[in-house]
Amino acid sequence: MDAREMKVKAAEAALAHVEDGMRLGIGTGSTAEEFVRLLAEKVHGGLRIQGVPTSERTARLCLELGVPLKSLDELPELDLTIDGADELDADLTLVKGGGGALLREKIVAAASSRMIVIADATKLVETLGAFPLPIEINPFGQTSTRIAVEKAASRLGLSGEMKLRRAGDELFMTDGGHYILDASFGRIPDAEALSGELNFIPGVVEHGLFIHMASFAIIAGEAGARTLKAK
Repeated sequence: MDAREMKVKAAEAALAHVEDGMRLGIGTGSTAEEFVRLLAEKVHGGLRIQGVPTSERTARLCLELGVPLKSLDELPELDLTIDGADELDADLTLVKGGGGALLREKIVAAASSRMIVIADATKLVETLGAFPLPIEINPFGQTSTRIAVEKAASRLGLSGEMKLRRAGDELFMTDGGHYILDASFGRIPDAEALSGELNFIPGVVEHGLFIHMASFAIIAGEAGARTLKAK
């Protein structure tokens, strides 16, 4: 089973939790896109849902495939969000933001009664941090913000390369008009402490650590999909 097939397996398992009439947060990324394709088939078969996309990219795919959408202002409280992750550990702490949509993803997840994470087995790690942590920052004062992030990380014994994400020759810009600072810490042994430090920095809009947000995860591997609940 290749990586795409595992993503499809996870998306199929998650789709079983979608019920008729649901207000559904729809995630961003390659695994979430497999979910959107499967969801669209169900919608064409009569499933009634209202979706809230976590990015412009997801919105375009949903509209292309005929998945009905609303804004989060129109549906401020959601039943369920289904989204992927760049990394997750046994406590269901996530690193998200590889696609640059972490702010909207976190807002939508927080507005939902439940969040199901879908991922292939390669995303499950013992300790977070091998995947660079995306930190969404305001363009104003970005150098000062970067220095503040480095100092905060240092207080926790973390170090590593931090660089602004690029899209070709230009700096990557999020849907909200912000930059992404990718921090390669290698290991993040205390995600809650790092989250607290980053939340105190005024120039940090949001970060990619999702803590105590996932209800459970569906992990697809060679043997099929399994459900992972927090320890």
